[in-house]
Amino acid sequence: MIPERMLKALNRQINAEFYSAYLYLSMATYFESISLKGFANWMRVQAKEELMHAMKLFDFVVERGGRVKLDGIEKPPSEWKSPLDAFEAVYRHEVKVTSMINELVDLALEEKDHASYAFLQWYVMEQVEEEASADEIVQKLKLVGDEKSGLFAIDQELAKRQFTEVQQ
Repeated sequence: MIPERMLKALNRQINAEFYSAYLYLSMATYFESISLKGFANWMRVQAKEELMHAMKLFDFVVERGGRVKLDGIEKPPSEWKSPLDAFEAVYRHEVKVTSMINELVDLALEEKDHASYAFLQWYVMEQVEEEASADEIVQKLKLVGDEKSGLFAIDQELAKRQFTEVQQ
C-alpha cells in the first residue's frame, strides 16, 4: 500500500503532467498560427510525452493500490512574443517540473517508500533530458537571432521529431 502523503503528492504530479501536455498543445497552436509547423510538431510530440508521463504515474498509483484523483487543469498561456520566448518558457517549465520530481523523491525517502523511490528514478533521468533538450533549442534560437533562414533551419529540424513510447 502506498503511504497517504505519497499518494497525495503523486496525484498532484499526475495533474501537473496533464497540465504540461495542455501547455505544450497550447504552444503547438501558437506555432501553427505563425506557420512554424516544425516547432508545432515538436510541441505535439512533447504533449504526447507528457501524457505518457502522467499515465505511467497513474498506472503506478493504481498498481500500488492507490486511487487516482484528477483535478481541474489550469488554463495555459496561449501567446508568446517569439519562438525564443516560447522555448524559454518551455525551459523554465521543465526546471519547475524537475523541482517537483525532486520533491517527490525526497518525500519517498522521508516516507521510506522504496517502491516509489525506485519508480521515480526514471523521472529524475527523464528530466535531465527534458531540460537539456529545451535548453539546446533556446541556445540555437539565441544563436540565429532574427535571421529568418536560421529559424527556417531550426523549424525543419524540429519537424523530424517523432513520438516514441518508452517502457520503464
